[in-house]
Amino acid sequence: MANPILQFGTSRFLQAHADLFVSEALDAGRALGHVTVVQTTANPESLARIDALRAQGEYDVRIRGVRREAVIDTTTRCRAISEALNANTDWPTVVERFARDARVVISNTGDRGYECFADDTAELLRGDASVPRGFAAKLVVLLHARFNAGAAPLTLLPCELVSRNGETLRALVADIARSWNAEPEFIRYIEETCVWVNSLVDRIVSEPIRPVGAYAEPYALWAIERQDGMVLPCEHEAMIVTDDLPHYERLKLLLLNLGHTWLAERWKVDARDPQENTLHAMRDPALRADLESLWRDEVLPVFDALGQGDDARAYLDDVRERFENPFLDHRLADIARNHEQKKQRRFQPVIDLAHELRLQLKQPRLRAALATSPDHLNT
Repeated sequence: MANPILQFGTSRFLQAHADLFVSEALDAGRALGHVTVVQTTANPESLARIDALRAQGEYDVRIRGVRREAVIDTTTRCRAISEALNANTDWPTVVERFARDARVVISNTGDRGYECFADDTAELLRGDASVPRGFAAKLVVLLHARFNAGAAPLTLLPCELVSRNGETLRALVADIARSWNAEPEFIRYIEETCVWVNSLVDRIVSEPIRPVGAYAEPYALWAIERQDGMVLPCEHEAMIVTDDLPHYERLKLLLLNLGHTWLAERWKVDARDPQENTLHAMRDPALRADLESLWRDEVLPVFDALGQGDDARAYLDDVRERFENPFLDHRLADIARNHEQKKQRRFQPVIDLAHELRLQLKQPRLRAALATSPDHLNT
């Protein structure tokens, strides 16, 4: 039987997030069907994962952490994936699956997934051409094949951590098609017929189980912006269909991500232990009190003014449990990578929102942290 879900990417995140959701939904009779997964890179770990999936299909996801004050340490067998392909060696099959069988396309192609390459040219639209290098170029070729086959409309559900990821990917794919002088009808098909869905994913998937499988925290979220005509891969308790995706993005950015970056700021300024992780930080009374004061005095009043205070406090309960996960070694040194950019993205919006809402918030911690950033010092 043909698989209705086609997935680009073999990351441990997808294994413990979307694929696990589909597997659990299949058990409950609430999924479209199984997944065909496509490896898009040539790195050795991805090759090993594809080989393992071809050999056995199933793998374990171990969920470890604290949820609603209960310690969780369970192993779930994931059975969602029934076909595994390598884009570089199985391209004709990938084209066939995309053009004929797929109803939903999921992707998580990493930090450089939307990168474009000069050697991806219009020649790729010839049926006998080589495999495109970039993921977006691959989509142009695959969508062109589906367009020519007259297949039903398709839902594309990117999971990359890019704001408005569905709209961003649609614009990128359409721009490539235009630069290749593709027919106007095909460009309209991309922009108007296909359904590009914005979504937000959230789950810490801390370690791989080699060759395939993963360790993950109990918390999981897949917030999906409602669109007419969209087809979802499954129904699952961790999936939320919403008319207000920015609300979920704001919660994550301004509470969880901001909290991480504040701990990293203190770690750097105070020259703390290089091995310190979020659990250690939350068990330090002074540092914990400082973080709680930051949330209470400088961030939550903004959510209160937006009428979202109850949601924010409920979300913070989850954040605290995630930060205190005894199984997770989430080091502040790792969180502190690209620290100055993260401060700008995570601290400044809270200050800007407070100003827009005309709140009389001093926000001394956030302002002091931003005042030490090079961008601020150079203005």
